[in-house]
Amino acid sequence: QVQLVESGGGLVQAGGSLGLSCAASGRTFSNYTMGWFRQAPGKEREFVTAIMWHGGTRYADSVKGRFTVSRDNAKNTVYLQMNSLKPEDTAVYYCAVSRQFIATMSPRGYDYWGQGTQVTVSS
Repeated sequence: QVQLVESGGGLVQAGGSLGLSCAASGRTFSNYTMGWFRQAPGKEREFVTAIMWHGGTRYADSVKGRFTVSRDNAKNTVYLQMNSLKPEDTAVYYCAVSRQFIATMSPRGYDYWGQGTQVTVSS
């Protein structure tokens, strides 16, 4: 059974930093794309970033230069380092895994999802 478990969310002041982790279990994901999405209250789930099996990355324009995605295939884990956080980054952050080899930005392209972790940025 595939399971994705996020950790590292919390409350941080604007301008601060926060790191998220997502540990996958149930199978090996080293050949898959791993991504992060977020969903704020009343809004649709939106793409944040994704990292492909070979390390190639893709970012939403809103987080470029501030967020960094990385992965450790040996640990089946994907990370999200968030710097220079803004109040508009407040959301529940979800990690996801896609069986596609490309970093799709659509939630429909992802096959497995974590339960989400709350990130709140105060002004």
